[in-house]
Amino acid sequence: MPHDILTRVEHALGAVIGSAVGDALGAPFEFGEPGVFSARFPDGRGELCGGGGWDPGEATDDTQMAVLVGQSLAEHGDLDLPDVFDRFRRWALAEPKDIGLQTEQVLTSGDPWDLAAARHFRTTGRAAGNGCLMRSSTAAVRFAAEGREATMAAGRRLAALTHGDPAAWEGTAILHDLVRAALAGEDPLAELPGALALVAPEHRERWETVLDPAWQPSAATEFNGAVWPCLGSAVWALRTTSSFEESLAAAIDLGGDTDTVAAVTGLLAGAVHGVAVIPSPWLNELHVPVPGSGEPALR
Repeated sequence: MPHDILTRVEHALGAVIGSAVGDALGAPFEFGEPGVFSARFPDGRGELCGGGGWDPGEATDDTQMAVLVGQSLAEHGDLDLPDVFDRFRRWALAEPKDIGLQTEQVLTSGDPWDLAAARHFRTTGRAAGNGCLMRSSTAAVRFAAEGREATMAAGRRLAALTHGDPAAWEGTAILHDLVRAALAGEDPLAELPGALALVAPEHRERWETVLDPAWQPSAATEFNGAVWPCLGSAVWALRTTSSFEESLAAAIDLGGDTDTVAAVTGLLAGAVHGVAVIPSPWLNELHVPVPGSGEPALR
């Protein structure tokens, strides 16, 4: 049964803030070995400890880009892709602490918004990084009420701004639909087959593999900075845990690109469990600087 309005808002807040919290929680452990998080926090709860160049509670480029998308949506009411790209470009030129290499190359190429990613992909042949997933929270929430096809289409269009590989578009579309299902009061894992049925046929089998209930992150054929194991790991973390905190601990304990895997996991787990389950100390510490915006850090 669909959530009432209040419950839907609580789960929408859970999605957006949960992603930001996951990002900040995972950032200090980026490129670390598996199990480092649980070794430091044996109780599984953890804290926004900072480290690796990040202050305690500081969100990374993952959340910064999601904020830029959200600000554009709030101002224009719908997807204005040239505006989103321009916000991304200004942010990239403002020297954020961290920015994905692929994303930076696209945004600073000088190419127009509708050609930059495609030209990068033609030149490099590599454009399936997880940077298209990490910034999904605000748009996924914005389009959730418009139904599966609309929210998946929005995910593809936003991914294509910086990622020229259609495989990345399809992964972002799937993530958007998982959030849609959670906000509608449905089990997003049970809704996966419906989303996969709308994935472009040439990419469907690979996505079916990493999102299958039997798949585990140890079966990944790429580093989790790639789009397939990143989303697969986030879905695995949601599927194999029973709480928001447990899902983030499982995601970060995988090692590797911990901030983004945890941001995507936090998006899904927050959408499922709602904002009320996010520990207050995490909310109090969380802050999101947005270079190039002229604004103080968001809290």
